[in-house]
Amino acid sequence: MRIGRYLIIFVLFMGALITFGDRGLIDNYRMDEKMMALKKTNHGMILENIALKKNITLLRDDLSYVEVMARSELGMVKKGDLVYRTAQ
Repeated sequence: MRIGRYLIIFVLFMGALITFGDRGLIDNYRMDEKMMALKKTNHGMILENIALKKNITLLRDDLSYVEVMARSELGMVKKGDLVYRTAQ
């Protein structure tokens, strides 16, 4: 009888360690969630890098794109354009 009790206590203790211990089932589940979040962030950065590379290529090679960017982001105008200013 005593060996049976000790065996049950040992099995329960080992089950608790496997479930709640360091690198146990719960810790493994949390790490999987964290890894999925990091993969999602990594994928977003890859897409952003692709967009930036495309933008760099256009700025280096396409003069019409440079003109559009200068007009929209820097507010530049070329000769012959009419500029309207509104009172604030």
